[in-house]
Amino acid sequence: MNYAKSTVSILLAALALAACGGDDAASPATTTEVTVPTTEAEETTTSSSTSSTTTAASTTTTSTTIPADPVMPLTGMPIEDPALAGRTALVVKIDNHSSARPQSGLNQADIVFEENVEKLTRFAAVFQTTAPDPVGPIRSGRTQDVELLGSLNKPIFAWSGGNAGVTTAINESDFVVANVQSNARSAAQSFRSRDRSAPHNLYAQGSGLFTLTEAAETPPLQQFVYRKDGAAAVGEPSSGVDVKMDGVNVSWLFDAQSGAYLRFQGGKAHNDASLGQVNSANVVVLVVDYQPSQVDANSPEAQTTGTGEVFVFTAGKVVHGKWNREDRLHAYALTADDGTPIQLTPGRTWVELARIDSTTPMGA
Repeated sequence: MNYAKSTVSILLAALALAACGGDDAASPATTTEVTVPTTEAEETTTSSSTSSTTTAASTTTTSTTIPADPVMPLTGMPIEDPALAGRTALVVKIDNHSSARPQSGLNQADIVFEENVEKLTRFAAVFQTTAPDPVGPIRSGRTQDVELLGSLNKPIFAWSGGNAGVTTAINESDFVVANVQSNARSAAQSFRSRDRSAPHNLYAQGSGLFTLTEAAETPPLQQFVYRKDGAAAVGEPSSGVDVKMDGVNVSWLFDAQSGAYLRFQGGKAHNDASLGQVNSANVVVLVVDYQPSQVDANSPEAQTTGTGEVFVFTAGKVVHGKWNREDRLHAYALTADDGTPIQLTPGRTWVELARIDSTTPMGA
């Protein structure tokens, strides 16, 4: 398939960034088939012109392809510390208002989901392998978080609260709820920074938030399929992607020297407060439908179960295909147009929850 080159021209800064993993020599990945039982009946809402269906059975079985060799569930990297691989995921809702930048912790997250909110975006940064100290600025949650983050398997959810409807939805979810302004304030060691104004100045210590897990750890499901060591990336050559999110134009440009994608907002480098330009080994663009939230008609809610279009950018290539997700407890299944599973580079991943017709892949 041929993609038009982006009309946006951005000057890349010469940055010495560490490579985010993955090799490019050809070798087939080894997988094994397992069945994963689920016990919760879920209403599955499809996007991209797919009709809604309801799962009536109380127990279903789904065939899921997973790597034969266990890896870190959020990065696909080899397991070097079993304790880290087995600990509960931590999600922190991070502000993306201009007054909140540069943020702290974005370059330490294993996965970051970028959501459209009210004429802007917000990040759900997911941590397991690292504990960011500090992390923020932390802002409120949305009803879409409950559906989006279910496959993380009862994660710690760090936020600054929300309206009554959102608060009820979060509190009644299976999350370990960590409001850094109230019930989790002491453990999170939360504080207001003096170098910026409220509400864009609330931070917490990730190491403290990780102490909020219950007696039994609930590690997340593996979220993506990753290439084996030595396997070559497939797809068409691409230098990156432009995505029109609400209130901000996002660009990701591939830096061959580091093997990472560099993030730009509005044509300017988007920086982490202490770790340089925001970067990622993979950029996954999930094309989703947005509907008004049931608790706030002004708040968009991404429809993240069902099926839709996907663009995966990895190792300087782009793969086009479909995403599929049966219910909120399942991870996304990403399938290329030729029917094969899409494999990511081991390392960190950013997921853009993009509106329909808002994604422009760049040419080589």
